Amino acid sequence: MNELIFILQSITVAGAVLIALRIGSAALITLAAIQAICANFFVLKQINLCSYNATASDAYAIGGLLALNVLQEYYGPALARRAIGISFGCMILFMLVSQLHLAYLPSTLDTLHPAYCALLTHTPRIIIASFVTYGLMQLFDAGLYSLLKQASGGRLYLLRNYASVLISQLGDTVLFSFLGLYGIVDNLSDVIIISYSIKLLVTLCATPFLLLTRTIKKGP
Repeated sequence: MNELIFILQSITVAGAVLIALRIGSAALITLAAIQAICANFFVLKQINLCSYNATASDAYAIGGLLALNVLQEYYGPALARRAIGISFGCMILFMLVSQLHLAYLPSTLDTLHPAYCALLTHTPRIIIASFVTYGLMQLFDAGLYSLLKQASGGRLYLLRNYASVLISQLGDTVLFSFLGLYGIVDNLSDVIIISYSIKLLVTLCATPFLLLTRTIKKGP
């Protein structure tokens, strides 16, 4: 059933992107920030997908990437970068308030404090891992794209773009998995395989999805 739930979850977050597009850029930015928080919070739940150990947050990565792609397509790269900055700000706020939440001394009647501790104790590590990974991979991607452009003499734009994205996403997946999840999840190699496979699928489906958004954008 996990595979079916994952498909339904992915359709839900992709559908949310289409609804946000109909509302406008503010809704897309808000959705991107929510997806970023969900991805970092729900990453601790481990599930089995296609016989591999995985985390339950990969669908939110789909939603976040699609929201940023749509923002860049219809509102320009400047607004997409702004959405990334707002998402980072929201993640920092979530990290701070989560630790303040844990700092409260629980009542003798409280039964959920241990569950909150189990969920939120790792939040600073995961958020910091996200920041470090994003910063390093942005620098790597820029350098790699420049190198590929120089090597191809400015030709093969689509191939260069896909190669740059796929290599960068592999580095992003491996680096975040080690920085944020090593010692927490049971089988890190499985997590990397599933997460990267999903990112490959999103990259390949991004163009058809953007074609679909043109229909949504032109709707009544």
